[in-house]
Amino acid sequence: MKSNIGVYFNVHLVSDSTGETLAGVMRASCAQFDNIYPIEASYFLVRSSRQLERVLKDIENAPGPVMYTISSLEHRERLESFCKDIGVPCVAILDPVLDMFSRHLGLGLNQSVGAGRTLDASYFRRIDALNYAMAHDDGQGGVQLKDAEVVLMGVSRTSKTPTSVYLANRGVRAANVPIVPGAPLPEELFSENPPFVVGLTVSVDRLVQIRRNRLMAMNENRASSYAEEDAVREEIRFAQRLFERHGWPVIDVSRRSVEETAAAILNLLAERNRS
Repeated sequence: MKSNIGVYFNVHLVSDSTGETLAGVMRASCAQFDNIYPIEASYFLVRSSRQLERVLKDIENAPGPVMYTISSLEHRERLESFCKDIGVPCVAILDPVLDMFSRHLGLGLNQSVGAGRTLDASYFRRIDALNYAMAHDDGQGGVQLKDAEVVLMGVSRTSKTPTSVYLANRGVRAANVPIVPGAPLPEELFSENPPFVVGLTVSVDRLVQIRRNRLMAMNENRASSYAEEDAVREEIRFAQRLFERHGWPVIDVSRRSVEETAAAILNLLAERNRS
């Protein structure tokens, strides 16, 4: 029988860069276990011996697993040796991947600090995509939808905005347009060369729950059809008919995370580009 008792533990994330990779891997790993609650201690842009020594003192005061991405061989050796001495696990999370690429390519590593953050073309593409997503959120900037790589459509609270932002972080220009029965949609969607549209749908029960939680968070007590089951069901039916009429692919987000929804959209984009 599974225990419902939560397990709390310290975990230390040490990086000579922004630490985004570490945080993502740690949280994705912890999500595979039930009832565990990591107490994160993050140390980013650690590039001097003095900074590292402060980190080691914190690890000693609150022992727990150490995950790191550090390029300096001297700092790596110091960190690993210290962790071994005090008996805490320590792992360089990128080492297996880097070793695989090194062996496959027959190349050595450049040991460049923060190499992954180089301001190259992909970086500026992500910034451009983020600016585009913000300018075209919730139906804004309709006349420029032709520049979108994908337009997300769905009724209110179907994760359109967070999915657009996530896609932007992957360098994809994504706009999103709400579907409101009786409200006109941007003409750009039905032009001679329309943008690629993906419909987002959700189960009635799930959407009612989300909307009720939203109203509670806003302290909204006035009577409204916004979270009323029959009205929500009709909204979803209206959207589904719209998707079917125009042949737009549809993704059900009821049990998907934003990351999973974005991954499905990226697959659709890849298929479209191949065709």
